[in-house]
Amino acid sequence: MAASPAYGEEKGGSSSLGEPEYGHDPASGGIFASDYKRHDDLKEMLDSNKDSLKLEAMKRIVAMIARGKNASDLFPAVVKNVACKNIEVKKLVYVYLVRYAEEQQDLALLSISTFQRGLKDPNQLIRASALRVLSSIRVPIIVPIMMLAIKEAASDMSPYVRKTAAHAIPKLYSLDSDQKDQLIEVIEKLLADKTTLVAGSVVMAFEEVCPERIDLIHKNYRKLCNLLIDVEEWGQVVIINMLTRYARTQFLSPNQNESLLEESAEKAFYGSEEEDTKDAKAEAASLAKRKPYVMDPDHRLLLRNTKPLLQSRNAAVVMAVAQLYFHLAPKAEVGVIAKALVRLLRSHSEVQYVVLQNVATMSIKRRGMFEPYLKSFYIRSTDPTQIKILKLEVLTNLANETNISTILREFQTYIRSMDKDFVAATIQAIGRCATNIGKVRDTCLNGLVQLLSNRDELVVAESVVVIKKLLQMQPAQHSEIIKHMAKLTDNIQVPMARASILWLIGEYCEHVPKIAPDVLRKMAKSFTNEEDIVKLQVINLAAKLYLTNSKQSKLLTQYVLNLAKYDQNYDIRDRARFIRQLIVPTEKSGALNKYAKKLFLAQKPAPILESSFKDRDHFQLGSLSHLLNAKAVGYQELPDWPDEAPDPSVRNVEVPEWTKCTSREKRKEKVEKPFYSDSEGESGPTESADSEPESVSEESGSSSSSGSSSSSSEEEDEEDEEEGSGESEDKEEEEEKRKKRKEKGGPQKASSAGSAGSEEEEETEGKKAKKAAGPQGRKGRAETSSEEASASESSSSGSDSGTEAPAVVEAKRRKAPPSSRAGPKEISLLDLDDFTPPPPQPVPSTSIVSTSLVTDLEGLTLTDTSLAPALMSPAFGAVRTYELLHRMAGEGLSVEYCFSRRPFPGDPHMVAVQIHISNNTDAEVKSLRVSEPKPLSGMRIQEFPEIECLAPGDTTSVVMGIDFCDSTQAANFQLCTHTRHFYVSIQPPVGELMAPVFMSENEFRKEQGKLTGMSEITEKLTLPEKCRSDHAIVQQVTSAANVGRVPCGADNEYRFAAKTVTSGSLVLVTLERREGAAAQLTVNSEKMVIGTMLVKDIIHALAQ
Repeated sequence: MAASPAYGEEKGGSSSLGEPEYGHDPASGGIFASDYKRHDDLKEMLDSNKDSLKLEAMKRIVAMIARGKNASDLFPAVVKNVACKNIEVKKLVYVYLVRYAEEQQDLALLSISTFQRGLKDPNQLIRASALRVLSSIRVPIIVPIMMLAIKEAASDMSPYVRKTAAHAIPKLYSLDSDQKDQLIEVIEKLLADKTTLVAGSVVMAFEEVCPERIDLIHKNYRKLCNLLIDVEEWGQVVIINMLTRYARTQFLSPNQNESLLEESAEKAFYGSEEEDTKDAKAEAASLAKRKPYVMDPDHRLLLRNTKPLLQSRNAAVVMAVAQLYFHLAPKAEVGVIAKALVRLLRSHSEVQYVVLQNVATMSIKRRGMFEPYLKSFYIRSTDPTQIKILKLEVLTNLANETNISTILREFQTYIRSMDKDFVAATIQAIGRCATNIGKVRDTCLNGLVQLLSNRDELVVAESVVVIKKLLQMQPAQHSEIIKHMAKLTDNIQVPMARASILWLIGEYCEHVPKIAPDVLRKMAKSFTNEEDIVKLQVINLAAKLYLTNSKQSKLLTQYVLNLAKYDQNYDIRDRARFIRQLIVPTEKSGALNKYAKKLFLAQKPAPILESSFKDRDHFQLGSLSHLLNAKAVGYQELPDWPDEAPDPSVRNVEVPEWTKCTSREKRKEKVEKPFYSDSEGESGPTESADSEPESVSEESGSSSSSGSSSSSSEEEDEEDEEEGSGESEDKEEEEEKRKKRKEKGGPQKASSAGSAGSEEEEETEGKKAKKAAGPQGRKGRAETSSEEASASESSSSGSDSGTEAPAVVEAKRRKAPPSSRAGPKEISLLDLDDFTPPPPQPVPSTSIVSTSLVTDLEGLTLTDTSLAPALMSPAFGAVRTYELLHRMAGEGLSVEYCFSRRPFPGDPHMVAVQIHISNNTDAEVKSLRVSEPKPLSGMRIQEFPEIECLAPGDTTSVVMGIDFCDSTQAANFQLCTHTRHFYVSIQPPVGELMAPVFMSENEFRKEQGKLTGMSEITEKLTLPEKCRSDHAIVQQVTSAANVGRVPCGADNEYRFAAKTVTSGSLVLVTLERREGAAAQLTVNSEKMVIGTMLVKDIIHALAQ
């Protein structure tokens, strides 16, 4: 069949029997001859007894159809051959009938008995073709026959026939919707099908017939997730879209505790702090609220199984996965779709258009996602206009203070383009950048004013319209620009631009009192020749001048109103009558006359220049409705997340007794499975540890290859858990406590390259509970931080009481024998725990002084000098350790990092980050290095020197420097070994972006006086009982931020000072205690974003 169109084409122009409709010789009259002998040769061939001739004829006919020629007059001749014995002929006859059965229904009905016989044919292709033709005959009378045929085909042995049955269901439903109940039964039967060929087609039928019957999907959900990767591309798109809607009704929102208004990664960081604060408040209320969000294993299964499809060759599949991640994934994981979408921009312009429409919508909410790929949205001269305008939209959405200079430079080159629509869009984009980013407003305004001298009238006109909007923000400062624009009225002919200039002069006529009446005089001359939009603004200008400067403009106003009174346009006539009554006082004019000035010269709010894609996100991304920005026929709304999670057990599948495995070997395999299923395909750049260890057995069950095996593995896991009941309960309790403590623990973790959920972790937690009394368990963590140490101590004792006093921790540390350094084997056993051996560098130089003593010394402020930074900073800022690479994702390599709060030796503008690398494998790890750092614009990364070899069980510490540019956005890079590459990212808490500064009380007050107004953020708070002593307050503030204590004469006031590492901007913190537990926190900093985030962090630290 593939060759048939070419075959027909070859014959087309020849003088053979191919296509007699062409008359090659005009004199023969072939062109004008009647069609009564058309296709006679083909009819003769179809009537012959030879199968070879019939086959030849059918090939030519199908070739004609493929080229769009009409072959409907051959229907009677073709339909006779439906009973032909030759399978090749029969297949081609069915192809023809599917095309024309709907048009020639009466003739097709004559052969219906033949189609019914075809449904029993031994060849699966004939059975499928017969059903396809039958469902194409759109006559209500044969609905019962079609229904029977579909039911039989749904039980057919061949998956191809079952697929065709699924395709026939929507056709029958559109013919007779009363059959819905019977069709739903067939859909339910086909949904249980385990073959990939049927899956996509039956989900399409489900979407067409009964999308509201979500209960049919429950039992098949895990199977569909696991089959997804092997379904054909068309089916993948359909299934992904259906599962997106399903997940929105069955799972909780992964971002439920974060503010929905966050648009940047900076805000995302401290949005999670807010979430923690809410959790802390809710703890006291009830146990249910205390639990942090735990992603449902089935939700994680969907995300994990769709992720590989981002590499699909089909743009529709990539787009479907992208919209699924955007609508369903936690914010930390959505970033993976950016690279895939940028790849699609190298495709055809039609694909680019759809992708850019969706990127434009995404970039409004998740700007940080596309910032690393800014250059991919630069415009090429070969791009079509629509693509150019969409890329402009994305560039404008991505503009922020760090990249605006690059973007504006790019815009300057676009203005010189020959494409006028594109130039107009660029000027509008410059206007939007100016309104969104205050610091470049004047620059943009000056640039647009320069464009007013451009030779091209359209450029000047568009610039005038944009300048008018920008001037509304601060007109008093720009009277010169208004004067300059007034002079343009002689030259500019574009109506919208003329109207904009007249509106500006009228609105701000007090700034240009001499020019305004003259402009009105010129406009009165040309009034009759102006466009309607300009005439309306001339009337407005006349009215405003009459009210403010009636001496000069009274007669002109009357003249203009008289002209308008007899204008052809009724809008202008009405406006003239209305304004005359309003501004010219007469006996008949009512009370409104008194308020004419207030009506005309009222303060107007500045227009907000917003993206045209701002309101599109309520449509599902990737849908036709989103593309058109209007609800298309058949569009289904994306449901809202439920407030409470529906029962997850509805997705459990009951397994017949005979399928349960009994042998020990099989059971062992099932128990081991979670380890593999959890680690597979999870080393992406931004996977987060949402799949919790308690749900591992359930998750592993769900990720097996089919519905029945998944549920059996779940039951087996449950049985195993019951057998080891005592130990597993202990493990789960320990795990829960550790998680709660991590949730309370403050700053957002760096998104590591793997999921933390694995059974091995549960085992190690169980070991921790038993081994915590051993000295080495404490030694491994003792020197990282007092807070971490106390956390591990409290978990080992089983108490759930936050952190202990530093003195108690110190006493416990001393119990550890000094010679507790174990050999290599013992270290590798220790490394099974999540503890890392002590790093050499972050230990304070004055380690003899205990933590508690340091904090007591810090409280004393007898002189104007505070303690030395080297002593104070590391001791107070209890150095928290964050996970960079989990050992499961790192295949035995685990990496943690902490902010040592020491100056980075290579560059004082960089934050020093201490990296601890542990090799938990049996083999050497070679050539450990940082590769391909991808920092955002302005950021710099100083890599640590390459580690040539790390022996099994060994741990090493290195320091790398990162210039975060005073931003909490993550620094992304690759951690490489000689065999593997791991994508990791380090995201700093805002408190680590600064270094302590020491100043006297007088200096502090002087600097604070300079940083008032917008640079001052004040927040009231209530101090908990545990945090009311001087010692506790100072300790909590310095743990939240790397600040130095400033002496203070008042007893109820605490002052701290620091400078941001990159720009050296001062950050001053004042905490004033009021009556009882009330307090007021004030942060003064010219960096308003840092100040706001710091207030949140300190309040969160004090509330714990």
